[in-house]
Amino acid sequence: MVMVKGPGLYSEIGKKARDLLYRDYQGDHKFTLTTYTLNGVAITSSGTNKGGLLFADINTQLKNNNITTDVKVDTNSKVYVTTTVDEPAPGVKAIFSFITPDQNSGKVELQYLHEYAGISTSLGLTAKPIVNFSGVAGNNQAAFGTDISFDTATGNFTKCNAGVSFTTSDLITSLTLNDKGETLTASYFHTVGPLTNTAVGAELTHSFSSNENSLTIGTQHALDPSTAVKARVNNFGKVSALIQHQWRPKSLVTISGEVDTRAIEKSAKIGLAVALKP
Repeated sequence: MVMVKGPGLYSEIGKKARDLLYRDYQGDHKFTLTTYTLNGVAITSSGTNKGGLLFADINTQLKNNNITTDVKVDTNSKVYVTTTVDEPAPGVKAIFSFITPDQNSGKVELQYLHEYAGISTSLGLTAKPIVNFSGVAGNNQAAFGTDISFDTATGNFTKCNAGVSFTTSDLITSLTLNDKGETLTASYFHTVGPLTNTAVGAELTHSFSSNENSLTIGTQHALDPSTAVKARVNNFGKVSALIQHQWRPKSLVTISGEVDTRAIEKSAKIGLAVALKP
């Protein structure tokens, strides 16, 4: 899809800060291998060791013109199928997905990106489906949006969120109201050094029901073109850090660790992720 300069979709509000603070941190051991067949089919095998239990899946991706089909099979014998059609009309993306043997998992989604709007709507393929709608209005500097879900079986709104985002050349701030008005989240992302991909970010969440606050602060920095480090700390005393090295294009090794400073007698959590691509 040709990218349109605009507000994007609702899921992109606060995404830069979330990626800085949470993306690539790994508490388990994960190995991913991607290979390609002669006719261009991508096959990705992954295995994750969580607490001594092994979880694995195989994902096959087939591209044909503007149609992409992903088929994933996991260790529970569930099959996940997602078909994406790029640009059936200008600015439109259509996504159809289902899980077998779950007969109620079918869903169709339409996304539309415009210079001043981003819209996504999905419908469950059941007799009484859950309908989701998210819309964002604005431009690539300021945007306001909402994200709601309605359960036609119960007649209730299962999700009702709203958010606003402001973007400059080096700063992104956002404010979202989630959980039907129960949770307020403010996030901040600031690019300090573009040449070294150095940035700082923070996320503050307040729960109105429990009157509790959660604050996470983090930073990232590229040591060289193939090595990056990240670190974060939250108000619960948990400190995390990672180092990620790309020894060849798209092939990454990530080592991360977490220490609970309020329970220093506990051993640190160490995670390892290896992703290999030809």
